[in-house]
Amino acid sequence: MERTVLAGTPPVEITLRRSARARRFSLRVSRVDGAVTLSLPDWARTRDALEFAHAQEGWIRRALERQPLAQVVGEGGRVLFEGRALMIATQAGLRAPEVGQDQLLLPLRKAARGAQVAAFLKTAARARLAAACDRHAAALGRGFQSITLRDTRSRWGSCTADGRLMFSWRLVMAPPEVLDYVAAHEVAHLAQMNHSPAFWAEVARLCPQYRPRRAWLRAHGAELQAFDFAGPSGD
Repeated sequence: MERTVLAGTPPVEITLRRSARARRFSLRVSRVDGAVTLSLPDWARTRDALEFAHAQEGWIRRALERQPLAQVVGEGGRVLFEGRALMIATQAGLRAPEVGQDQLLLPLRKAARGAQVAAFLKTAARARLAAACDRHAAALGRGFQSITLRDTRSRWGSCTADGRLMFSWRLVMAPPEVLDYVAAHEVAHLAQMNHSPAFWAEVARLCPQYRPRRAWLRAHGAELQAFDFAGPSGD
């Protein structure tokens, strides 16, 4: 896969992706992680693609400027949990994190707060996704092999042909109905390994209100990805 860099402040890396289906040059800036991709036909010359990218530099930089700013997760800051913004605080005597009305309380120990919060979110995500997948799989009449959680940037979930489900644990930061939609979407792939009308009919059967939930994720997914859990510790 070819790459180029637009000089400037900051420099912008662009991935060149050839496609047999492409008929023209097209640029895409991911709303998830800000990755810039230039698709081009198999027959196109790399030199022409680079000229196109440089001609579109203004559009690329404006799209990147609209990306949410990174938010370092630490004590005194905020994090999203099930669609709610919670202030991160510590409390003596706690053995495990607790969710209050508007706070996420962490045990008072010498540790990186971002890592503590991420561990809490992963545990909560696994429990909620497992319950949602079990429910949707039962309604579909299909079983799945396993559930894996990752911190993915390009997709919120996936389903393999042998029934292995994968999800981004950041889904637990979205409203619960959004997480439920993604679970239904991936479970529907157990019956339809495609995105045909038949697949979307299965999604609609499992999750009748999927359209606004899907729209929420498309509009706000970048906000979930903007949280940085590898920030400074909150000793």
